[in-house]
Amino acid sequence: MTVIQPTASIVVPAYNVEATVAETLSSLLAQTFTDLEIVVVDDGSSDRTVQIVEGFSDPRIRLVSQRNRGLAGAHNTGIHEARGDFVGFCDADDLWLPEKLERHIDHLRARPDVGISFSGSRMIDEKGRPLGIDQKPKLQNLTAADIFKRNPIGNGSTPVIRRAALDGFAYRPAYETERDWWFDENFRQSDDIEGWLRFALTQDWTIEGIPGLLTLYRIHTGALSANVGRQFETWKRMRDKIGHIAPALVEKQGAAATAYQLRYLCRRAVSMRDGDLAWDFCRRFVAASRRPLLEEPIKTAVTIGAAFTLKLLGAGIYLFAEQTMLSRRAA
Repeated sequence: MTVIQPTASIVVPAYNVEATVAETLSSLLAQTFTDLEIVVVDDGSSDRTVQIVEGFSDPRIRLVSQRNRGLAGAHNTGIHEARGDFVGFCDADDLWLPEKLERHIDHLRARPDVGISFSGSRMIDEKGRPLGIDQKPKLQNLTAADIFKRNPIGNGSTPVIRRAALDGFAYRPAYETERDWWFDENFRQSDDIEGWLRFALTQDWTIEGIPGLLTLYRIHTGALSANVGRQFETWKRMRDKIGHIAPALVEKQGAAATAYQLRYLCRRAVSMRDGDLAWDFCRRFVAASRRPLLEEPIKTAVTIGAAFTLKLLGAGIYLFAEQTMLSRRAA
């Protein structure tokens, strides 16, 4: 049987996502760039994820099932299975705007030095409603320090990567018998930042973003509070690993990177309307380093103000005030 090689592959890691995977796949099938395949990696789901994916008749969707290996493991399997010259990622609860893939491929074709193309994101809630928080990262002239401190790629549903850049990024642990690794499967979180840092530190490819909020990144209420301690501890393990690869980077930027990570978690806590958690992270990021205040004073001040207001007023009054402000803007 002849295997048709698409121009682009979109890897969709999927673990117990029966509530959202159909909407995600529909957004990917609606891309204006149509020469694509969608590689859904079922990471040991126990709900109806597989049945929902199998319910799609579009031949561009390909389902791969594996035992649970975590997000990094699902990404690695998806990359291994991908046939396209360009490989994008979209988590099974996020959405892509219709023009996203086309714009990234245009970018990568126009700039042969760029290995990873990415964009900004708009955060949405479980029902797809905007939360009023956007990720608008630095797009050009990125360094390893930028990635360490701010991870401009932002989340796992923004990048589209040149296959040739991925090929130079692969490695295989001695105990791995099935396929290469691109992301470290020892990390259940922060595997993306570790991967992008290793990419930047070991290769000459440029990482560059394009304008626009082309990804809708879904925030699940309550998810952060349960995982936040583990998330920060995993991030610190990642920092220590990078310290062995690039000790000068961690020595110079480690305190600032820690503060930025805590600020990110503070903003996530605000989006979850958890005032106690947000204020805790606020105090911790200010204590870790003053660099965010100096380098991004407006965003940092807004974060502090939001955390303090949420802590002071409580979630109900804070949400009412926020909705009132949004309504006035729309009027």
